[in-house]
Amino acid sequence: MIAALLLSFGAIFVAELGDKSQLMAMTYALRYRWWIVLLAITVATTAVHAASVFFGHFLGLSLPGDAMSVVAGLAMIVFALWTLRGDDLTEDESARATRVGASVFFAVMSSFFLAELGDKTMLFTITLAADHDWLGVWIGSTLGMVAADALAIAVGALLGKHLPERTIAIGAAVLFFGFAAWLLYHGLADAAIGTIVATLAAVVALIGIGAVYIRRTRQGARSVDHHEDNPRPIVR
Repeated sequence: MIAALLLSFGAIFVAELGDKSQLMAMTYALRYRWWIVLLAITVATTAVHAASVFFGHFLGLSLPGDAMSVVAGLAMIVFALWTLRGDDLTEDESARATRVGASVFFAVMSSFFLAELGDKTMLFTITLAADHDWLGVWIGSTLGMVAADALAIAVGALLGKHLPERTIAIGAAVLFFGFAAWLLYHGLADAAIGTIVATLAAVVALIGIGAVYIRRTRQGARSVDHHEDNPRPIVR
């Protein structure tokens, strides 16, 4: 088990260096508390690699990577729009921090879970689990990925202290759109025309609905600010 653990840790850690999951981790850490991001990544990674070990060691199967990439790409678009929407919240800072903490945890966890399904690290973990101790592979691969993403989180948290909030939000949204394009490209590279058309239609619909929603939210926020800056005079 120890040999499988060390092998899996080293292989996954090296494989994750420069991978999209590191960029995602850094993006989240630019805006949110590092420990929430790290905890969410740990939970998602543990679940993904548990599935990898199960499929590789006990079933000898693999997941449809192309389909998972498409689903993850669409999810990244939602997260990009959600990031832009989050900048317009005007609630009290303490209440906002509590509420955002829960939403960020589930957003990070779900995004990493979807992004890693069918990714090269999951496929590699399945391969390792087929020929090595499953428990060692599970622990080692999970620790390797968490360690690699922890480095990215440290960089993101450091940069977040020196950048304006609006700049961070825009940069994070751009990166999420980039992740979406990356995942969709790999998922649709060998897909049928019908699948490509349906996916592109879903992309256009998501962006359109998100743009309208963000616009209305900002208009509502400006309206509230206008009323607060110009209170109605009291008639005696």
